[in-house]
Parts: sequence; C-alpha cells; structure tokens
Amino acid sequence: MDEIKCIIAIVERGKADKIVNKAKKAGAKGATIMYGRGTGQTEALKFFNIYIEASKEIIIILSEEKFYRDIYNTIIEAGRLKEPGTGIIFTVPVEELVGLHHRTQIEK
Repeated sequence: MDEIKCIIAIVERGKADKIVNKAKKAGAKGATIMYGRGTGQTEALKFFNIYIEASKEIIIILSEEKFYRDIYNTIIEAGRLKEPGTGIIFTVPVEELVGLHHRTQIEK
C-alpha cells in the first residue's frame, strides 16, 4: 500500500457533511466526523473582533499520498478555509496503520 496521509480539518459546526460530500467527489473514500469545542474563542474575539463559534466539527480523512492534494484543496474551497474564522486544515503522515489494508484486496 502507498504512503498514507491523514487530512484533519476543523470547521464550523454544521459544515462538515457538505465538505465531506465534496471531498468524496474529489476522491476521498470516506471520512470520520467528530465534534469538538475550541478553547481559543476569547483570544480570537479579542484580537480579530469577530465572533467565532466555539463548537466545531473535526473531519479526519485518510488518503494515499498521491491522491491527497485534490481532497485537501477541495476541503479548503468547500469550507472557505482561507477566510478568517472558518477553520483550519493540516496533514500528518500515518505510520503503523492497522485496519485499512483490506482495501487492496477489495479494489483488485
């Protein structure tokens, strides 16, 4: 199996389903959505003079490294992540992955 990247996006509450649907059209095989709460709200309000909802959705997508860029860019566009206060996105390399290797047999 190729190298795997983990794409993590933290977005405004209520936006994850729409973003994940677009990410799937860009090649994502699936996603995990979790709920979270930001702790930097008072600092953001103080420095940026904008309201940022503390309630967040966290999207986690595993992708083969050669395919992740389209998914990553689609999430940025769908979530409008280049606009202030809309969320963040980052990637991390994945090591010692268990439970996903069966995909190679399914896709053959």
